[in-house]
Amino acid sequence: MGMLINGELADSWLDKEIEAGEFKRMESSFRHWVTADGSAGSSGEAGFKAEAGRYHLYVSEACPWAHRTVIMRRLKKLESVLGISYVEAEMLDHGWTFSSEGKYRDVLFGYRYVYQLYQQADAHFTGQITVPILWDKKHNTIVNNESPEIMRMLNSAFAALTDVDTDYYPETLRTQIERINQPIYEHINNGVYRCGFATSQGAYEKAFDHLFGELDRVEAILSTQRYLVGDQLTEADWRLFTTLVRFDAVYVGHFKCNLKRIADYPNLSNFLRELYQLPGIAGTVDIDYIKRHYYFSHTSVNPSQIIPKGPALNFSAPHDRAIKFAGAA
Repeated sequence: MGMLINGELADSWLDKEIEAGEFKRMESSFRHWVTADGSAGSSGEAGFKAEAGRYHLYVSEACPWAHRTVIMRRLKKLESVLGISYVEAEMLDHGWTFSSEGKYRDVLFGYRYVYQLYQQADAHFTGQITVPILWDKKHNTIVNNESPEIMRMLNSAFAALTDVDTDYYPETLRTQIERINQPIYEHINNGVYRCGFATSQGAYEKAFDHLFGELDRVEAILSTQRYLVGDQLTEADWRLFTTLVRFDAVYVGHFKCNLKRIADYPNLSNFLRELYQLPGIAGTVDIDYIKRHYYFSHTSVNPSQIIPKGPALNFSAPHDRAIKFAGAA
């Protein structure tokens, strides 16, 4: 990931997020909004107008936070509107890294490292070097690096530039979406990291218990309804999906989240396969790349950098969600 302090690359970024043995994620730094007309976004920050070709997305295929934005770009068919650059799987001393050619190059500037984008946006920047990044080519700066906000921009701000009118954050469901997003983020999305990066037994066990308690709660919800807030697929489902799809391959072993696999939860596993099998989604998932990133890059957790050959996964196996909830809509 990496970190800049007053514009200079710092060592041991993870140390800055450990407090009493517990992993504490830092807040994102750039929180501006792209809106249809350029007015301020929902956070009150200055707005940037939605325009075809103006913005660029920087992502890692390994990162669940970045994966959310890639999925929303795909769902809303914004590929011709919003460019994209991918980083390499390995993330070591210099943080997220680009190759010099091929898929994993910086197509805008030819930079070698993501931290150079942060330096360009703010020569005195202090904070984490994270993806996703929504970049404004007009002003050569970072608009936003907070994945839930980027998801919502892609969902609505570019409506005039796509023929997809599906709304993944509908006004009538926003209260329910917010209500379920919060504990899933705290105990599942971020919970796996709180397990994996804990440096004390107590912090690890606390995060572990919260993680599996929340997975049990979500399993129960999905036993009575097809999606997290009822019969409609929303952003809440996609925010959960990107953690679930990595869970058995990475979090069970690498982050010691080993009470159960997602495969052991009937409803969660069927839900995962349903979303994976929706058009265009399988192409956003590269398990080999994901495993290489986590096991090779997190040397504090896996100093040998050995990447496991397993597990065997089959997200294309049939699921029961349509049959189980036939007629529910």
